[in-house]
Amino acid sequence: MAIKEIENQIEAEFQNLNDWMDKYNHLIEMGKTLPLIDEKLKVDNNLISGCQSRVWLAATYEKGRVHFSADSDAMITKGIISMLIRVLSGQTPDAIINASLDFIGRIGLKEHLSPTRSNGMDAMIKQMKLYAIVFKAKELQLP
Repeated sequence: MAIKEIENQIEAEFQNLNDWMDKYNHLIEMGKTLPLIDEKLKVDNNLISGCQSRVWLAATYEKGRVHFSADSDAMITKGIISMLIRVLSGQTPDAIINASLDFIGRIGLKEHLSPTRSNGMDAMIKQMKLYAIVFKAKELQLP
């Protein structure tokens, strides 16, 4: 499914929620659906710097698509990374690199997060795009 389609699904889910407590609860529920990351991947190299809570993010590249796995020790943060994985995992490097992720603004998430959580979300997005850039560069070097 295309990134825009997934963004539209998430936007519709958030539009059905009346207040920000409901929206935070939805984020927490999204985090609960995040598949468990392999414990071997919970290493310092996979920690995202810039997050107040601990967030581990790993990526693999198979058949031209980037697949992410992650975990966090904070429920709302886990929901945020789960939402980003839902949008970006399984996409091509180019799609990830070029994704505007403007749905985040449309659902009002950025303005309702604390500055530290907002900075953490930006760090997650940056790291996901960096993985895509690295995989694209490796792909271009293949014979």
